[in-house]
Amino acid sequence: KKEKLKYHMRYVWRKPDTAHHLSNTVPTVKYGGGSIMLWGCFSAAGTGRLVAIEGKMNVAKYRDILDENLLQSAQDLRLGRRFTFQQDNDPKHTAKITKEWLHNNSVTRPENGCPPTLTIQPDRSGEDLQGGMAEDPHIHV
Repeated sequence: KKEKLKYHMRYVWRKPDTAHHLSNTVPTVKYGGGSIMLWGCFSAAGTGRLVAIEGKMNVAKYRDILDENLLQSAQDLRLGRRFTFQQDNDPKHTAKITKEWLHNNSVTRPENGCPPTLTIQPDRSGEDLQGGMAEDPHIHV
């Protein structure tokens, strides 16, 4: 018997009147099936590393992500040490351990964190970010 399921064509072999038996069904994932958390950075010079975060994010994991990716991304983008690192005011971003890591690695950041109106417009190019960031090639979010 041939069945059309949405956009997929499947061929199945089964006895008549057994279509709904458990052994003849294929489970589906409803509502998207989950989520993924990523850390990434970008500047007018391009995009830096993109890291998939496994499990629950905590301040130690966030510091490790910065340690393994932030400075390397700046180097890959040829920014040297002249860049401003911006992040929102999430507790992991404002934690003492994060601030110490940023200070110990001479990472420049705004004193008040990320302004609440700063948003990334996914349907626009990097030249059209709110807050005028595109004018400075050394700013990361």
